[in-house]
Amino acid sequence: MKHKSQHPEGCTQPVRSVVNTDGLAEFFRSVAAEHPDPHAICMVCIGTDRSTGDAYGPLVGTYLTELGWPCVIGTLQEPYDAVRLQAGDYALPAGRLVLAIDACLGKPDSIGSYVVGAGPLRPAEAVGRPFVEIGDYSVAGVVNRMGIKPYWILQGTSLHLVMEMAKQTAAAIRQAWTSSALLPGSGL
Repeated sequence: MKHKSQHPEGCTQPVRSVVNTDGLAEFFRSVAAEHPDPHAICMVCIGTDRSTGDAYGPLVGTYLTELGWPCVIGTLQEPYDAVRLQAGDYALPAGRLVLAIDACLGKPDSIGSYVVGAGPLRPAEAVGRPFVEIGDYSVAGVVNRMGIKPYWILQGTSLHLVMEMAKQTAAAIRQAWTSSALLPGSGL
């Protein structure tokens, strides 16, 4: 996997790789090779539909739901946002591997890339509202640059960029698990 050895500012998870779209696809293929049954995986797509930059997770969740992914928490229709995170509205399914997907802010040269790795991510850390870590594996889409007012930066993020990144993420997931022909007829 081609990657940078550092992770973007604001994405302070454990050691991760910063990858492009090809690296993202390779990451998902490696997860699928270790965990080939999509029915044993829950995609937790974190974010809100009320902020352009933070819509990355719910957009991915929506695309995965449309593709027939068996377990998705967090869509545009029902976001897994700060309110639901604080309230503990969703119980993560017992016995399922959790792949957490969220947006993050980073260095200007990292925008449009992905921070991937084994281990959890901490939602809302860039905006100063760290929640409990989530995920056995995680993907953070770098949707914009880190700055003094991260909340406003997320609000002013390009919707086009976020939608493209979400489509690329859902397509990489579909391709990784379709190559093993585990979801016949479901679009995945």
